[in-house]
Amino acid sequence: RTVEKKGKKNDQRFEIDCSKPVQEGVLNIVTFADYLKGRIKIEGKTNQLENKVNVGVTGDRLEVTAKVAFSKRYLKYLTKKFLKKNELREYLYVSANKKNSYELRFYKIEQPDE
Repeated sequence: RTVEKKGKKNDQRFEIDCSKPVQEGVLNIVTFADYLKGRIKIEGKTNQLENKVNVGVTGDRLEVTAKVAFSKRYLKYLTKKFLKKNELREYLYVSANKKNSYELRFYKIEQPDE
């Protein structure tokens, strides 16, 4: 007697909430989406997204849907590289707010009292 194993769905959905930097006018979400599309590697090669990984913009949120093995940590790594490239790393940090979601937040800077 053979038992068939049902395949597990590989669709993974990740989200990056960019609402605070976009509202302040610090971050252009379309540029960020284009950066991710150009930098995500599939099987060790960039620009191989095809239908395996989709990067989309919904309002102030960036959605990444992957049909192949994809890690949330890799998405955080690419986000940090984008912030560093655009000299925003000193002002913004990446924080996990849900299981499959990140949020870009501003560092809290206290003004010295005079």
